[in-house]
Amino acid sequence: MNFFRHRHTAFLGLPAVALLITIAGCSSADDNASVSVPSPNAKVTKLCQNLDKVLPRKVDGLGRKDPEPRSALTAGWGSPAIILRCGVERPPKMIDPKVALGDDPKAVGGTVNGVDWLMEKRDDGSNRFTTANRSAYVEVTVPKGRDASGMLVDMAASIKKAIPKGIAN
Repeated sequence: MNFFRHRHTAFLGLPAVALLITIAGCSSADDNASVSVPSPNAKVTKLCQNLDKVLPRKVDGLGRKDPEPRSALTAGWGSPAIILRCGVERPPKMIDPKVALGDDPKAVGGTVNGVDWLMEKRDDGSNRFTTANRSAYVEVTVPKGRDASGMLVDMAASIKKAIPKGIAN
């Protein structure tokens, strides 16, 4: 018996087995997005919980599919997901004078159906929208290549209902 030949064959099989284990461990039938859950104060948390209760089941025709870990402070629609996070910190661009003057090519403010938004173009091609002039900041990230206009319209009523006008803490 040639011990080295059998050992060599077994040795060649180990990298393939390791590769299959790695691939299997990294793939999942559940393709929910993963997000960081904000940790706002109790007043903002309550507003965000109220928002979660009135968010639409569909946004821009996409069904709701919440990210992991599950939280009343986050929501998602579609795949790749439009992700909502409620109770985030104020984005630095919100107080940047360049944005207010329209001199920042990566950020602009606007109003859709009575909700004020700061829109930021991100380096990965996605867009991040953050509510302004509301008692809590609500951030919505829209994946690269997806039109955001329908999403902003679909979310306006829920945001107006749950997050009153005011200054976020």
